[in-house]
Amino acid sequence: MDLDNGDRDGNRRLYQRLGPASGAADRQQKVCYHWLAGRCNRFPCQFLHSEQASTGINGASKRAQHFPYDGKFQGSVRRSPNSVGQAVPSKWGRGRGGGSTGLTQVFRKTEKVCTYWVGGHCSYGERCRYQHSWFVGDSFTFLTSLEGHQKAISGIALPSGSDKLYSGSKDESVRVWDCQSGKCAGTFTLGGEIGCMISEGPCVFIGIPNSVKAWNTLTNTELNLTGPVGQVYSMIFGNETLFAGVQDGSILAWKFIAAGNCFEPAASLNGHNLAVVSLIVGANRLYSGSMDKTIKVWDLATLQCLQTLTDHTSVVMSVLCWDQFLLSASLDKTIKVWAATESGNLEVIYTHSEEHGVLSLCGMHDAQAKPVLLCACNDNTVCLYDLPSFSERGKLFSKEEVRAIQVGPGGLFFTGDGAGHVKVWKWMEQANNIGLE
Repeated sequence: MDLDNGDRDGNRRLYQRLGPASGAADRQQKVCYHWLAGRCNRFPCQFLHSEQASTGINGASKRAQHFPYDGKFQGSVRRSPNSVGQAVPSKWGRGRGGGSTGLTQVFRKTEKVCTYWVGGHCSYGERCRYQHSWFVGDSFTFLTSLEGHQKAISGIALPSGSDKLYSGSKDESVRVWDCQSGKCAGTFTLGGEIGCMISEGPCVFIGIPNSVKAWNTLTNTELNLTGPVGQVYSMIFGNETLFAGVQDGSILAWKFIAAGNCFEPAASLNGHNLAVVSLIVGANRLYSGSMDKTIKVWDLATLQCLQTLTDHTSVVMSVLCWDQFLLSASLDKTIKVWAATESGNLEVIYTHSEEHGVLSLCGMHDAQAKPVLLCACNDNTVCLYDLPSFSERGKLFSKEEVRAIQVGPGGLFFTGDGAGHVKVWKWMEQANNIGLE
């Protein structure tokens, strides 16, 4: 099977690193550069696939160094506390490249799902260079796939007090799934492409062009919140206020009035030059990421802009709060970790680099209550990292890129991809076999 350009470039890098071989015997004594990095896809490979006395690239042969930190996420698990706003020492990125040694063998394969395996007729079997599984990892498992949408999933919601899961898609429809049977219990069309969807209490909020739809799942009442100009790309709820990031660069706010069980327009936050595609609330602050490559920090009480962060060089696709840290992800292939200085301003204390653009971040805790970051990239994968070490825990694969990630109860989590599939995953109390089909 022919290798792609990346493989040929990899061969060239290997040649430049090790120098020309003097013979077959010399080549056989060299450890494969790609194997050390965990991504050799040559079957068979002319170089060694075994450790030598020296430590592998990025400390691959060492165990991950974990910083014992009782971190809490804000946004993905909204009931957890958050305290962004105090200076802290940097302990990020320690132990990267470690993790389970069992993952190394699986990661040697090309990080792409075999299309023939998906169709049920790959003739290569275990010798196939592509993945024959939807994931690699030993602490979670794949449960099922909810299929029916015709276009990309743009939002997943689990309203409280309901036994239903809601998925919104760019096919202009919302599907309601029974959590017990996994069957579709209903579908309704909104007449506009769904840009985002969240839940707060029993209510589901759906962002469409020029409007936000609000639906109370307990009373079956609907509200239509007008004001946006263009597509609504992001929403978040904080301080009894719904915030919506809009295509024109504005952030609209509606205050919830309990007496009338309704929402009233509260403010329009202006400052971004392009669409606001990510929002998160933490530590009495609203954080907004935009296509204009910036992050703005807003005071949640006064709704005034306190700071503009300009360290990213491309679209800021996702922002997430974890304890006293702000994490941001961008198409510039980086995840940046921010912390407050003594002056109160946020500064980057650590930058994690990916090989591809980052589309979405989601934080949760595994079965042992350890913090884990889910990072969706535009190569159709989702990487799972321990925090704050960024040691790799595993990887999820999809037919198309994942834009929506949602945490559920009882160790469940959900991913929605560009093919219109919602996949259901679960953290395991004990490690299972790596890459179960």
